Amino acid sequence: MGIYFILLIPVLILSMFVQWRFRSKFSKYAEMQLNSEFSGKEVAEKMLHDYGIFDVKVMSTEGQLSDHYNPKDKTINLSTDVYYGRSVAAAAVAAHECGHAVQQTKAYSWLNLRTSMVPLVSLSSTLLQWVLIIGVLIIAFTFNPFVLKIGVAGFAIITLFSVITLPVEFDASRRALIWLKNNRMVLYTEEEHAQAKDALWWAAMTYVISALGAMTNLIYYVSILFGRNRD
Repeated sequence: MGIYFILLIPVLILSMFVQWRFRSKFSKYAEMQLNSEFSGKEVAEKMLHDYGIFDVKVMSTEGQLSDHYNPKDKTINLSTDVYYGRSVAAAAVAAHECGHAVQQTKAYSWLNLRTSMVPLVSLSSTLLQWVLIIGVLIIAFTFNPFVLKIGVAGFAIITLFSVITLPVEFDASRRALIWLKNNRMVLYTEEEHAQAKDALWWAAMTYVISALGAMTNLIYYVSILFGRNRD
């Protein structure tokens, strides 16, 4: 338990800092209008066109920071502020999501692996909470670790998924920034490019923190399991 809190407290502090920094950066860059006056939708459509991708739809979706790419139905789903926005933040997010479409077109291995894990991760997430609670109770009263082992296995799958997500997200941002750098029609100045890079960096950090959190929880439940086995 002590080791868990030693690991957990720094992760929680980092998580709060990164979330605050991420939201403040996006709020700041959302107010900085592009000189080109491209909307997020137009940025996405232009990037797709430049890569010869014509079977991906750009759609508007409800919510804030709910932007994502769905590889199953090949849709880029942009939140309303990004879809209609004409800011540095909107351009950065739209290009990032297009980066995922480019990954799929080029059969990027990490994206393929991540996509293949989605059904398993979805099942694990649904069952995990109850399995772990029941497992801890059972091991406390009967010393039978079977159910907890299932829970730990499920948590390991989710942790692995979080780790695999990292290269996928960083690579999508890298592709977005390269395209934005080479297309001065969208970002006219070096300052706009630096702002887009900064926004995407802090967005990527949220995934790093998520992976660290998943690893910390996995370590906690593994320590319970192996600690009881030693007893």
